[in-house]
Amino acid sequence: MNEIKIFSPATVANVSCGFDVLGFPLKQVGDEMVVRKTLDRGIKIKVFGDNNLPLEPEKNVAGVVAIAMLKPDNQPFGIEIEIYKNIKPGSGLGSSAASAAGTAFALNRLLGDKYTQTELVEFAMLGEKLASGMAHADNVAPALFGNFTLIRSYTPLDVIGLRAPKKLYCTLIHPQIELRTEDSRKVVSKTLELKKAVTQLGNISGFVSALYTDNYKLIARSLHDEIAEPQRAKLIPYFDEVKKAALSAGALGAGISGSGPSIFALSKGKKNAQKVEKAMHQIYKNTGIEYKIFVSKIAKKGVREL
Repeated sequence: MNEIKIFSPATVANVSCGFDVLGFPLKQVGDEMVVRKTLDRGIKIKVFGDNNLPLEPEKNVAGVVAIAMLKPDNQPFGIEIEIYKNIKPGSGLGSSAASAAGTAFALNRLLGDKYTQTELVEFAMLGEKLASGMAHADNVAPALFGNFTLIRSYTPLDVIGLRAPKKLYCTLIHPQIELRTEDSRKVVSKTLELKKAVTQLGNISGFVSALYTDNYKLIARSLHDEIAEPQRAKLIPYFDEVKKAALSAGALGAGISGSGPSIFALSKGKKNAQKVEKAMHQIYKNTGIEYKIFVSKIAKKGVREL
């Protein structure tokens, strides 16, 4: 194989109760990429749809992943990476993760599938470290694994693939403003009260159980964040109003997608998800802030060939 075209999905990380450990990919939203071998050695990057991303490999999240994956083998060929960007950077939808995970997946295919999924997550985390200053996996893991994923441990990395109930849909509103992950992280306290920690542990345990038992009422009870949302909500225009409207429209729960500013809601069934979509639209339509709204199923596969 000398060339591969892929779809790399947008992702929702944290999912309220799973700060830095829980995430899932969206089926209908993501970037496309083409990665090919070239006769000239080295790494070349082309970006379409976003002119602000750096093209130097060592400064680009896709580039640092490619450098790390090619260096051990000293391959006698070069790599050209074309990124067709549909996920806006700083959106809270895993824009950097899509590029990093997509590159890891594509290069692995060109190298003969020599790496495991967990090893690909480790490579993709290098891109996340460049983008945000921290090598977190709650976006790149679901982007590669599909469905929900849980990061049981970072040292050593242990990614647990989870299932998604068939009727679970995500509605997501993306205000067209940028909120950088590193800035959003600064407002989160480094300490946590024991009582809040116990509540968070109970919620994520309940959420994982609900995924395997199709218990939508338990999903609703578990979608609560004691760690990031109380501090990050103030950074997102009309967050409280959107969350209240989503719940009133029938959402099981709603919260901040990743570090924001996007806001997600989970619903049972497409019709309920579409009602939530209309409710979110009603909140934002007169704010003067440009926005996009998506309704999507949870993707059972992560990065995939086109």
